[in-house]
Amino acid sequence: MKISKLAMVLIFLAACSQEIDYDPAHDYLTFANTDQFVTRQIALDLDVDFKTTTLAGSVVLTLQKMDPDAREIVLDTRDLSIHSVGVVGADGSVKPATYRVGERHEIKGAPLIITLPSDLESNTSMLVQIAYTTSANASALQWLPAELTAGGKHPMMFSQAQAIHARSFIPLQDTPSVRVTYEATIRTPPELLAVMSANNDPLTPRNGEYHFEMPQPIPSYLIAIAVGNLYFAPLGEDTGVYAEPEMLDASVYEFADTQDMLEIAEIKFGPYQWGRYDLLILPPSFPYGGMENPRLSFLTPSLLAGDRSLVAVVAHELAHSWSGNLVTNATWRDGWLNEGVTSYLESRLMEILYDKDRVDEERVLNYEELLQNFAVIPAERQGLAPRIDTRDSESGQGTISYLKGQMFLEYLENGFGRDRFDPFLFTYFRDFSFQTITTEAFVDYLDANLLGPNPGIISRADVEAWMYQAGLPEGALIPSSSTLTHAAALAGAWSVGEATLDDLPLEDWSPQALIHFINSLPDDLSQEALARLDGGLDLSGTRNAEIARAWFIQVAKRRYEPAYEQMAAYVNRYGRMRLIGPVYSALAANGHDKALAESIFANARSTYHPITIASIEKTLAQAGVAK
Repeated sequence: MKISKLAMVLIFLAACSQEIDYDPAHDYLTFANTDQFVTRQIALDLDVDFKTTTLAGSVVLTLQKMDPDAREIVLDTRDLSIHSVGVVGADGSVKPATYRVGERHEIKGAPLIITLPSDLESNTSMLVQIAYTTSANASALQWLPAELTAGGKHPMMFSQAQAIHARSFIPLQDTPSVRVTYEATIRTPPELLAVMSANNDPLTPRNGEYHFEMPQPIPSYLIAIAVGNLYFAPLGEDTGVYAEPEMLDASVYEFADTQDMLEIAEIKFGPYQWGRYDLLILPPSFPYGGMENPRLSFLTPSLLAGDRSLVAVVAHELAHSWSGNLVTNATWRDGWLNEGVTSYLESRLMEILYDKDRVDEERVLNYEELLQNFAVIPAERQGLAPRIDTRDSESGQGTISYLKGQMFLEYLENGFGRDRFDPFLFTYFRDFSFQTITTEAFVDYLDANLLGPNPGIISRADVEAWMYQAGLPEGALIPSSSTLTHAAALAGAWSVGEATLDDLPLEDWSPQALIHFINSLPDDLSQEALARLDGGLDLSGTRNAEIARAWFIQVAKRRYEPAYEQMAAYVNRYGRMRLIGPVYSALAANGHDKALAESIFANARSTYHPITIASIEKTLAQAGVAK
């Protein structure tokens, strides 16, 4: 999608005129007064209660005073019950502090405002202890009854804190601009195992009390916890996988290349600075493909295709160990520095582990998805660094930050060549290790270390067009794949009877090629043809969740009712938003099945994570479905 230079200027001026004092470096999604106090350490002491579906206990925040005149600490919370607040004195005694919970904001939650005791106002650092209990409906936590787990015998709980959900299970400064170390004591039913984004010991005995430490400073959205009937299996010297025993063998097979990925990534991007790299396979209700929690990536079981065809998600989460976890976006407006850079690193890893042709297929599918984003997302949200104030940080850009961000780095790579671009990335990760960074700081660094020393290739103005303008700037590399071009041609030929299903080279095709074939079918394909396709390829029964996603979107859009029962089973099976959101959207928007989409969602919602529920509610509301 291209827009004229005049249109770009008008968009930019309109955005600027909305609020002249808008500060792109300010995090508008936190209440925390980080200019006056900054958290350095968090110590958790929590009981996991499956009967009440709550976490209860305390947190001790180690805070450094940045403003000597500051008297109040403001923290982020969402639906927490605060029982007491105190400041820990030098002798270890706790002096009660006055506090109040402020007015609730629809997106941000509510501020916890703590007034320091008068005799401690002059302290330059302090320990603040807060006793609290989470809500049974905490937005970060999903509590699964035993029947919704793989084994069916034990319950499970897991967290998802990105982007601003950590505040729903810890009162804290919930902004990526603040990095903290943390420790935790977690008490659980004795038959269950707790794991965190910290130093998990694979040999930890099950005794109902678990201790964790994260010695490297991380942003709050990377604090993570899971409790369940989990077991460990090694994948390599520094890698392994946790899962329910029913999924452990399949997980070991599927993710066998993880150690190789880690070793290749260290060569390309610099030392891995997090100790172990393990995976946690969660139940199907996990709302994302993966979450890059340091030391322990959380993954969806929808990746267990049986043929290792979906392991790019693991490469993506591992790459976050550099882009995102090591060097973090300062605000969610700068999220492309996490996701766009990581998507680029993922593609580089996949090229080495597999082959460039396969990665080119992924690039083409990503480009097509990016164009779909551009078609529905307002122009002012299409730059890599759009304005974000108090709007929901998880719904403004779709996957633009991932896909356009990756294309931006490929644009730089193509301009400067890998012999110059790769050393730039290596030093970027080294120079900003364990720091947060804004888009503008990145552009300055890029200018000083790559653009300036290599003049006449890419200008700062060219880079800023990617950051602030809609669509794709001139010079963007449009990906291509001969395999996908052939798949699209066969879709056209098959639809008019010039090819049969036997002519499809399915044994040679990747899942991406079959997805492209499905996506390339003409709009006027008959119901009879859809039946032949489904019967011949067993698309409604495929084990590959990505192929099923592509197929059931078509089923919903084309109203292929013979597959509706399997489509409903699919959106009941998974809670991953990428897989089910587009199916709900297509069904609700086909002109006939809004009520059906609502009914299917009503039946499935109890199995979904709170983040997924909110996302699907929004999808259906936008399609005109009453909640």
